[in-house]
Amino acid sequence: MDYSLTPPEIRVLGALIEKENTVPETYPLSLNSLVSACNQKSSRYPVVEYDESDVLNAIDSLRHIGFAAEISGGARVKKYAQRFTEKLNLGRRETAILCVLLLRGQQTPGEIKGRCERIYSFSDLEEVDLILRKLMEREEGVLAQKFAPAPGMKEARFGQTLGGFLEQAVAEPVAAASSHAGSGPLGDRVTALEHEVDTLRQEVASLRAMLEAVL
Repeated sequence: MDYSLTPPEIRVLGALIEKENTVPETYPLSLNSLVSACNQKSSRYPVVEYDESDVLNAIDSLRHIGFAAEISGGARVKKYAQRFTEKLNLGRRETAILCVLLLRGQQTPGEIKGRCERIYSFSDLEEVDLILRKLMEREEGVLAQKFAPAPGMKEARFGQTLGGFLEQAVAEPVAAASSHAGSGPLGDRVTALEHEVDTLRQEVASLRAMLEAVL
């Protein structure tokens, strides 16, 4: 099945999946929190500056195809949640990989393993490869695509197909450096710093959500 999601829809969906799994206490997300999640500077490629209108339009489109929902409850502030993983019956491993691909673009298996840890900790690269193959061979609709290694690189890269299939890889500019360092001390330090930054952002988002709930 060809979903052909737009870049804003891909970013919104990825942000909802990420926050549901990493900061469940602040999920579902208010519009303000969702805009902030989409526009994060860390763990995002490309970095974007969507406004509320961009995000609302994306949410409406995702709701239309059953990938998102508006949660009213008793709160005055509208909240939003994803229904994508439930609709496609995805497990935690598939969800973790797709979340990274939705938010960060094409990745090597090593990058995927390191960047999935907050949602699912893969035991080794073989397990990552297994789930990537499952995503690429889904009878209900392919969700991942393999690309040849980027120039100067050895590892193949993988991307999500919710935005349609691509003929060639579109690599993150810093991918070469992070890939070379991915299994060494520098790569470990970069990953640790990314996690620290993400944790701080989650704490800020949690405080913002609590303020919105009482205002």
